[in-house]
Amino acid sequence: MKLGFSQADEHFRQECADWLNGQMAGEFRDIKGITKLTGSPERRKEWEKQLAAHRWSCIGWPEQWGGRNATLAEQVIFAEEYARAGVPGRVNHIGIELAGPTILTFGTEEQKQRFLPGIAAGETIFCQGFSEPNAGSDLAGVRTKGRLEDGEWVVNGQKIWTSLAHISDWIFVVTRTEEGSQGPRGLTFLMMPIDQPGIEIRGIRQINGDAEFNETFFTDARCPADSYIGGVGEGWKIAMGLLAFERGVSTLGQQMGFRNELDEIVAAAKANGAANDPLIRQRIARAEIGLRLMRYGALRMLSNTDHSRMDGAALTYKIQWATWRRDLGELGMDVLGQAGEVTAHRDYEWDTLPNLFLFSRADTIYGGTNQIQRNLIAERGLGLPREPRWTA
Repeated sequence: MKLGFSQADEHFRQECADWLNGQMAGEFRDIKGITKLTGSPERRKEWEKQLAAHRWSCIGWPEQWGGRNATLAEQVIFAEEYARAGVPGRVNHIGIELAGPTILTFGTEEQKQRFLPGIAAGETIFCQGFSEPNAGSDLAGVRTKGRLEDGEWVVNGQKIWTSLAHISDWIFVVTRTEEGSQGPRGLTFLMMPIDQPGIEIRGIRQINGDAEFNETFFTDARCPADSYIGGVGEGWKIAMGLLAFERGVSTLGQQMGFRNELDEIVAAAKANGAANDPLIRQRIARAEIGLRLMRYGALRMLSNTDHSRMDGAALTYKIQWATWRRDLGELGMDVLGQAGEVTAHRDYEWDTLPNLFLFSRADTIYGGTNQIQRNLIAERGLGLPREPRWTA
């Protein structure tokens, strides 16, 4: 396992840092430090185009599709420096990190031509249509239905927790296209334009005041017959491949964001005297150890050259970071004390650590609850007998 970077890698790191810091001190200084995904959406879309104009949008993609053919080490470095520079999260994360790699791996040449240039250019924003009111972490329980009619897929159903659907152009949707099928069988992975009469978006306001999540309703929504990725009935396979990409290089950038949060907790503890409490110091040390272990684990996970599947390390990583960050949010509030329970801002505009605490409530739920992750680890990672879920 490679734990260090070459001299050439470090030169690349400096190039990334210089460009990103220059942007955050210059034309895009107004978006630096924004933590809410819904903050300044139009400026964030302009930022996506700025990244694309300088070929920083999807550096791991092939050059012919707007990338740089960046090595794994270079992708890790860029993700780390992106977070270190205080650049806000990507509003097209779903397109760059999930939809794009899925199309590159499983899509046809025509689908690559249709979707990849717009994603790479920052002009096509994607969102994800997986979870449903009765099928959250259990993706195989989806009930949204699709049928072929006059050369088009006609889709009816509901998705929930659809991040940034209200500013997106396209949504990929797992639908049940085989009548009477259950579980992972009979699912199809469709690409659907959002701007159409059959799709309605309703926002969901969160406890931290943000509103990145949405309910998405499909009422005879349509897309062309060739809009499926993979094959008809192969939606489960494509979805599992996509979730493997979700555990990819961006995990190292995510950890740099965690580092920033932990550093802010340490600074707050020193400033208000909480660092004098031996129990607080012990919890901070435990958080530091956990963060370093996560980095080594992520590097081990990424050393697997087949990133289209989830191995044991990928399966354990989600539950590891989600539980760690939930505990970090609680540590942040304990360090702040009563001062963390009030805000000088309006409309639930919290500072970083209270916002961390509120948002981290969801970390062990979205992307697969801890309970579901344990099942996956047991069955797919350790090969234990499957828990009965559905009729074959």
